[in-house]
Amino acid sequence: MAVAGLLGVVSAPAGAVEGPTVAGPIGGTDIRSAILPQPGLYGGAVFLGAATIDFLDRDGNVTPALKDARLHKELAAPFLYYVSDVKVLGGSVGFGGIIPMGNQCGHLFVGQSSRCTQGVGDPYVEVDWSRYFGTPRPSKYPGAYPILQGLNLLIGFGTVIPSGQYDPVDDLDRVLSIGTNIWDFAPTVAVTYTTKPILAEGTEFSAKFYYNIYLENPDTHHRTGELINIDFAVSEHIGRFQVGVAGFYATQVADDEFFGVSIPPDGERAETLQLGPVVGYDMPAHATSMKVKAVTSAFAINTVTSWTVVFSLLKKF
Repeated sequence: MAVAGLLGVVSAPAGAVEGPTVAGPIGGTDIRSAILPQPGLYGGAVFLGAATIDFLDRDGNVTPALKDARLHKELAAPFLYYVSDVKVLGGSVGFGGIIPMGNQCGHLFVGQSSRCTQGVGDPYVEVDWSRYFGTPRPSKYPGAYPILQGLNLLIGFGTVIPSGQYDPVDDLDRVLSIGTNIWDFAPTVAVTYTTKPILAEGTEFSAKFYYNIYLENPDTHHRTGELINIDFAVSEHIGRFQVGVAGFYATQVADDEFFGVSIPPDGERAETLQLGPVVGYDMPAHATSMKVKAVTSAFAINTVTSWTVVFSLLKKF
């Protein structure tokens, strides 16, 4: 479950027509975001369905030129993650990567025909260091994993590698491209804290912070401003289940630029908040975990409102 919440690529709120990505998992990290599993090799896949609702301007109003715009996508992303058995400063070190692929369809303007694009997206790789400060305790439910009561801290670095399918012919082709043609470098810090039993077996608070640094798109000469995104979740451990509320907040801290000049009137700075339920389920006897999450936009400016449903499956080899 921790691995399923560590890797991937999610559509960024910045530059809707440029279509950049943010470092982090498809659908966003949520529960157990600072926890590395036991040493070994893990694999699995993430499946995502998402669709836009509205394109909003800097005042949070529907953008007139895009009032008829509708986009949707269905993605699958296999991943691998390896945790070394060598300790560094008392913590574990993990390395992983994921490649999204799938289908994106839609149109942007009134009277424009809808089109679809299929292909492979930009790989994402991440290296992480995580240390646990606490005392594990057994679950009161037979067959469930122990509860990691206390604090987990993670420090990492992720990179989106722009090698996926990308078509710069027009605005719609760029939006529907599975790849983005943009390098994204993102240092990250995460914390997970689990309490003593309160409601059930322990309340978990998780958050993962990414600082996204983009390079210029060499085909369009558009550069997305640096962006902060925070994935978070508050959940309860109940035996093999983990149930709670997850969210994703992102805000640009620098202007978008075109040929090195800030785009008027506000640098197209985007901001968004998404919220929804998350449920995880462990199958320790099979070294397997699964998770489902559904989120929708609660707030947005200079970007789209949308809904997303994500299912992930993880197994230790």
